[in-house]
Amino acid sequence: MTTVILANARLIDPERDEVRPGGLRIEDGRIAALIDGTDIPDGAMDCGGQFLAPGIVDLGVKVSEPGERHKESFASAGRAAAAGGVTTMITRPDTTPAIDTPETLEFVERRASADSIVRVLPMAALTKGREGREMTEIGFLLDAGAVAFSDCDRVVENTKVYSRALTYARALGALVVAHVQEPILSAGACATSGKFASLRGLSGVTPMAERMELDRQIALAEMTGARLHIDQLTTARALPALERAKRNGLDITAGVSIHHLTLNELDVADYRTFFKVKPPLRHEDDRLAVVEAVASGLIDVICSMHTPQDEESKRLPFEEAASGAVGLETLLPAALRLYHSGHLSMPGLFRALSLNPSKRLALDSGRLSEGAPADLVLFDPDAPFIMDRFALLSKSKNTPFDGARMQGRVRGTWVGGRQVHG
Repeated sequence: MTTVILANARLIDPERDEVRPGGLRIEDGRIAALIDGTDIPDGAMDCGGQFLAPGIVDLGVKVSEPGERHKESFASAGRAAAAGGVTTMITRPDTTPAIDTPETLEFVERRASADSIVRVLPMAALTKGREGREMTEIGFLLDAGAVAFSDCDRVVENTKVYSRALTYARALGALVVAHVQEPILSAGACATSGKFASLRGLSGVTPMAERMELDRQIALAEMTGARLHIDQLTTARALPALERAKRNGLDITAGVSIHHLTLNELDVADYRTFFKVKPPLRHEDDRLAVVEAVASGLIDVICSMHTPQDEESKRLPFEEAASGAVGLETLLPAALRLYHSGHLSMPGLFRALSLNPSKRLALDSGRLSEGAPADLVLFDPDAPFIMDRFALLSKSKNTPFDGARMQGRVRGTWVGGRQVHG
């Protein structure tokens, strides 16, 4: 049995909603005991008064295996995740080919187990080929290790097919992850409609496209009783519908990407394609409303929505460029902007980054309690740096934070009690 002691830290406990001085004793990969105060026992690692928190559980990471390994592999994504304090990646099935069969899922699990230094839990596609015509073998995929089902940014337009898939998922207790952008209105759009998009000559989509699809998803969840997680909720107009659905007892949670929490449409500036994401960046009023929704608990999860793209797919005119941004290494320092601005407390931040995604997926991570896995991140929230995209460990370098002044350095990451970074 291996014993590791981390002492003289500031423990962030999202379950108790508190920060307190202390440390942890780790045995056999799990937290064996909590240590109070700032004493440093013999043989302990001195954390120097820095913050020690549950490792981040990132719900919605794209690793480009199979099919596009040049963009991101499990090895490179694992290193990037560890450097960013992410100890569990919940990976998306929007690969080439899609992860829609037990055989493809087993391939992903083998590669992840062999190559990634952090935990990897895969999602599977809800319909075959993510084409929205025929549902996948949800039961077999669950048995093979799928933790949730999603067609990612391809909305299942056929309501009959979708309702059948949701009904089947409910019968098996499976979680469905939905993308709420009305597909016809959103087709071809690369910006949020309004003055900025008009001045730049960019094709826009109304924020109501999100509200319309959310209303449809809520109605189907009510009809089928399915467990539903909205991957990204980004507009103020959608929030009242989510609040009503939760108040009415529907099993619905929602997330938001760190880019929509910390950036707005004006950051696109002179057609900077690293800021082209899906859904598009929103108005500042929307951003502030969504930040408040995270603070209040209405939105449950903050994720990176890590989407690697190569240089060739980004060095195109804005409307033709691929959507998406990498985020594994920038998730924590970007999220700390919300802490430094006073919008979120440290426990509140890690409730959205670690505890809530763990709860939604029925994982025992995301906690600082005896018996929990020793998946941990040690960080200095005040350490300043200038983001250099070429220093990122991801294979792809498409970060919107390139050249930005940021605060927050990860000093150590542990997965199952084993230090994988720092």
